[in-house]
Formats: sequence, C-alpha cells, structure tokens
Amino acid sequence: MIKRALISVFNKEGILELAKFLIDRDVEIISTGGTFRHLKENGIPVTEVNEVTGFDEILDGRVKTLHPVIHGGILAVRENEEHMKVIEEKNIKPIDMVVVNLYPFFEKVKEDLEFDEKIEFIDIGGPTMIRSSAKNFKDVIVLTDTKDYDNVMEQIKENEDVDYRTRKHLAGKVFNLMAAYDGAISSFLLEEEEYPNYLDFSYKKSMDLRYGENSHQTAAYYTATNGKGAINNFEQLNGKQLSYNNIKDMDIAWKTVWEFDEIACCGLKHNTPCGVAIGNDIREAYIKAYSCDPISIFGGIAACNRKVTKEAAEEMVKIFLEIVIAPEFDDDALEVLKTKKNLRVIKCAVKPEDEFNIAKVDGGILVMSEDDKFADKIEVVTEKQPTEGEMKDMIFAMKVCKYVKSNAIVVAKDGMATGIGAGQVNRIWAAKQALERAKDGLVLASDAFFPFDDVVKEAAEYGIKAIIQPGGSIRDKDSIKACNENGISMVFTGIRHFKH
Repeated sequence: MIKRALISVFNKEGILELAKFLIDRDVEIISTGGTFRHLKENGIPVTEVNEVTGFDEILDGRVKTLHPVIHGGILAVRENEEHMKVIEEKNIKPIDMVVVNLYPFFEKVKEDLEFDEKIEFIDIGGPTMIRSSAKNFKDVIVLTDTKDYDNVMEQIKENEDVDYRTRKHLAGKVFNLMAAYDGAISSFLLEEEEYPNYLDFSYKKSMDLRYGENSHQTAAYYTATNGKGAINNFEQLNGKQLSYNNIKDMDIAWKTVWEFDEIACCGLKHNTPCGVAIGNDIREAYIKAYSCDPISIFGGIAACNRKVTKEAAEEMVKIFLEIVIAPEFDDDALEVLKTKKNLRVIKCAVKPEDEFNIAKVDGGILVMSEDDKFADKIEVVTEKQPTEGEMKDMIFAMKVCKYVKSNAIVVAKDGMATGIGAGQVNRIWAAKQALERAKDGLVLASDAFFPFDDVVKEAAEYGIKAIIQPGGSIRDKDSIKACNENGISMVFTGIRHFKH
C-alpha cells in the first residue's frame, strides 16, 4: 500500500497526471525545488523536503535530499523489525514511491558550454535516491522513465499496489540508466585518457531494427549519448525500416566517400566497396562508381559526399539500390528517389568522427584507435618514376583500399576504381580478382606488403604502370626487381591498412 511518495523531476512530462492520481488515493507527496513549485502552482497538495528534514537546502541546491530522514525512509526494510524500530525512534516515515529523473547531463555535454557549466549538470541527489530505492525495490516503487507512469497507475487502480515483477524491472532500469549516466560522465572527465581501466559504454537505444545479420536474428541500434558520430546523426527521408546490415553498410560507405576532398561516390555491398570514384559532379562520380562493378552494386548502397542532384538521382533509380546516403538532396532529386517507395534515402550532415573502433569477441571486447593515418612517407623505390597522374591515381586507390576487406587489392584509372579484389585469404587471389575485373587499369594498390613478387608479375601481364603498397617485407627487393624488369614504378607508404 502506497502512503508516501517523493517526487523530484527535471523532465516534468506526465508528472501532474501522476501526482493527481496519487493525491486521489490519499498518498502524501513530498518534493523539492522546481518540482515542488510546479506541483503547488497546479493546485496539488505537496510538502517541501526541507519541512520533512528540518534542514534547508544548501550550496545552491547541491544538498537537499542527502539526509537520513529521506534515505532512512527509502532504505528501511519493512519486514525487518529492527529497521522499523530505528526509523520510528528517529521519527522517520517510510517512503513508498520515488519518482525521479536526472539532470540532463546527456544533453548538456553535447552543448557548447564551459567545462564548469557542464559539471553542474552532474546529478548527485537524484542518483543517490534512485539507487537507494532500487536496492529496496520490494518496498519502494522507483520511477525514472515517464513511459512507466501509465503501467504503474493501472496496476495501482486494479490492485492498490504494484507487483514484484514490475518493481524488480523498474529497479533494473535504474541501474541500467545509471551505468549509462556514469559512463557518460566518466568519458567526459577521462577524455584525455586513451584506454582507461574500465571501458565505459553510454549508449541509448535509438531504434529496433527489422532483423540482424540474418532474418532469424533480432537486432537494435544504440547511439552514443554524447551525440557524436555521423551515423548518430542521420535522418531517413524515405523507404522501409533499416536493418542491421543497412547500418553497418552505411557506416563504411560514408567513411569511404569522406576520404576524399573531391566530389566522390561509393557503391558498396556486404560491407565492402564494389565501386568508388571521384568526378566533376555527383552524376559523373556515381556513373564511374557504378561502372566498376555493375553486377555487385545491385541491391547495395550509393554514398555521396555532395548534394544529390536530379540528374544523379535519375541514374540511381535505374537499378535496385537499398540505400542512397548523402549530406543533402535537391527537392527534385528527392521526388525522383521517392518513386522507389522502399528505397531508403538517408540525409547525413556529419562527417565521420570516430576515434576508436570496437569489436566484440566471446567474453571480451577489442578496442583500437581508428585507422586515420594514410602514410608515413611516399617513397618511390624503383628506377621508373610515376607520372603525376599515376601518383594521383595511386593515392586514390590506396584511400579506397582502407575500406576494402583484407586481403585487398584495388586497381584504378582516372579517379575511379576499375577492379576491386576483397576478402581473400592470400594476396595473389585478391590481385587476380581485381585485375581480371578491371579490364582497363593504370595503377594497383595493396592494403599490405607483398610477401612475394607474384603480384607484380601478375600486374605486369595486365599492363599496370604503377603500384603502391606499404613495403616492409623481407622480400621487398624481389618485388622492386620485378617492377624494374617490367617498367613499373613502385611507391612505398610505410603504413598498412588491414580491414578484417
């Protein structure tokens, strides 16, 4: 039976309805600060906390509920005779319901505020009360989510109480919230520590997904509470619900096109680029990316790093695409794309900004810095020097290589990938795959060094004029020799770009 409730909320959505509901059932309400004033102004009988504690709030409101009269009333176990005897002796009344939501640190940490201003949005009293309530959930109903108000009121209407399962669930939500809240604060304060002792996760569910990697797997998408990241900040303008694979593909396609300052387009399928190109406009870049592999792009993604025009959209709707993602869309381009009712049109105005890459393994998590370095050096190691055009194409091809599954080989010419070999267990297979598909290629890029000279010899047969690779093999001299014998220039970067 609920006799006494403490209400202290920052988000006042639904709180008047809940308070009126409690008053109608003769529940005494105690409250603090802004919530107290809000309830009183709306004609709800309420007692201010300082009248209960006999102690005025101090330190600009930092201390108001941190008092034994409050926490004794929350933490006393009703079935424990000693507990009940102590609080009676101390003239402490039990508190049966705690309704609290926290200062909006998640939101404020994203804003352009001074450090000290953000610190003031770290809630202390609220977390202490809800943690106490959650620990004693058998005796105290704790509400932190406005979405739970209706269910609790319905149960009280029917049974004059809330069942054990719901109480336990609400308590679990407290610690789930606090893990994210504390994680956000920890990340904020430890922002200069690359790998802290404990890995903080502060993510909130953004949406349920249609399914996981396969249709029998369930999935949901969580976004960082600090608001950072491109795929944290997109808007879906058309099409059906996103799936797990869609979001993974969007991430890689988006990162690929933003490797380039030039106008660029990436066609992507199964988390690997199948066509990438730069152009004078988006239509040209898309057509060049499409022509790299017209078969694989079917059912894939087209990502663009500039506004999509009507002319580009008219090319895109000629085939089946799952997603088109870009920073902006002309109004008439949107009209064209929306003729495909299932085509997901995604507007994303934020460039990639991840600092870390995280992978889950069974029983652990791997964390590493993002691959944000292109090269240690650009060193020509052959007798033949590359032309200016060849060098531009090699740099283009290596940028694409960064996002192709290893082992990765990219063949390119005139600012477009003409052949991509991906995900092979040895480098020569990847090279053959890329070269056979290319038909017409000028340069070749490899994500890692050549352990043998076989890739060079294969490239020579297809007329490749220049090769870019990290170097660093004990057999580098063999590859350099093969290049010299075949009139191919070779450039070392000193940096490999594995992507497994």
